[in-house]
Amino acid sequence: MTTTSIEVEVASTYPPETVFEMINAFPTLAPKVIPQVFKSIEILDGDGGVGTIRLFTFGDDVPFTSGKFKQDAIDEINFVYNYICFEGDNLMGILDSINHYVKVIPTDDEGCVFKQIVVYNCKGDEKPSTEFLNFEKELYEKTYKALEAYAAAHPEAY
Repeated sequence: MTTTSIEVEVASTYPPETVFEMINAFPTLAPKVIPQVFKSIEILDGDGGVGTIRLFTFGDDVPFTSGKFKQDAIDEINFVYNYICFEGDNLMGILDSINHYVKVIPTDDEGCVFKQIVVYNCKGDEKPSTEFLNFEKELYEKTYKALEAYAAAHPEAY
């Protein structure tokens, strides 16, 4: 099995606790703040914690319809949020799964860096194209910035 990956890093003036709270609220917030990417995110099994399986239904800005994701880790002390996509047309017939490793890294100025590493686990030697990987990276950056814009517009929530 071969892999390829992308890395997203976005600096934030928000404290790491706030950014991690937004990440934890992602399944509820994303369809509200960026519906062109996420039409809906619904729990299929679980209570929202580790082991929860969700169905992501993608919006018009995404060339896929849906994917199933399983929550692998939520570490509120170290600001880690990991999940894996294990089923859906977003696997493009060439991927076994897609691992998402999210970490919020505190900075000295009381802000943080949102860091997401996405690992595409390929079935064989075929990998997603460079154009696709660039599209995905931009999409993840756009999604994070939409969450942060929501937090700025709704300071009472954070």
